[in-house]
Amino acid sequence: MYKVIFTLVLAVASFMGLQAQEFQGMAVYESKTSTSDFKTRMEGNKNMTPDMQKIIEERMKKMFEKTFILNFNKTASIYKEEEKLEASTQAGGGFRMMSSFAGGGGTFYKNVKDKQYSNDKEFMGKEFLVKDSLTSLAWKMEAETRVIGGYTCYKATAVKKPSATDFRNMRPRKEDADKKEGAKPADDKKTNFLDAVEVPKEIVITAWYTPEIPVSQGPEGYWGLPGLILEVNDGRTIILCSKIVLNPKDKVEIKSVIKGKVVSQKEYDEAVMKKMEEFREMNQGRGGREGGMQIRFGN
Repeated sequence: MYKVIFTLVLAVASFMGLQAQEFQGMAVYESKTSTSDFKTRMEGNKNMTPDMQKIIEERMKKMFEKTFILNFNKTASIYKEEEKLEASTQAGGGFRMMSSFAGGGGTFYKNVKDKQYSNDKEFMGKEFLVKDSLTSLAWKMEAETRVIGGYTCYKATAVKKPSATDFRNMRPRKEDADKKEGAKPADDKKTNFLDAVEVPKEIVITAWYTPEIPVSQGPEGYWGLPGLILEVNDGRTIILCSKIVLNPKDKVEIKSVIKGKVVSQKEYDEAVMKKMEEFREMNQGRGGREGGMQIRFGN
């Protein structure tokens, strides 16, 4: 109880301090998604050479290890992947498609006062501007604390339905049929990549926020806590703040972008899922030729 009261007092004091000035902050986040389960599948695949495994691992590392910049004020923020000079031109069609929805993509703007967000995304050569209401998670406040970057952070957890169009949420599909007693694994089982993965019905989110920076902001679409979220962990992806600058000398204009076809999140997800299904059917017709995403499971 003492910790909770102290947290509230600290948040109020800090908030009053921020009111005295035109507050703005910048936070750098490192995002990393574990691919160990996919690596295990590849290592058990006799049809995949060590060189092929190495190439795929390098491509997945580029897809799932990214740096983002969050610029925020008291009510709004913009979250965007850090621009890199090096562009990936070696990935096949399947990897390019997955990279476009493996986290990030355009500028994610959210206004916690209006509870609205927008995100400009490019998918399969088309530009979209996703505009919708922010999802409010039922955060469970914990008393556990830890220090991140010199800031005292408190733990909060929530259960979330993962997005089917965010590749980071996908897990290798369990082959229950092959595990049944007496069942024999297929001698040469071809599986389209999109058929070999699945999205769980729900995931547990663990967040660490600091009342010392009393803004209800965080990376990506995370928000709703009495302090800036410095770390988010969904069991597979970790987004960790590595640097914070309060009231930087060079201010950034925090506003929503306006380019792209305006769609709701549901409309965008449906468009992506439709394209994924078309890609899956096209890939099956290719029979594993170059540019497809055919992989083989089984010995």
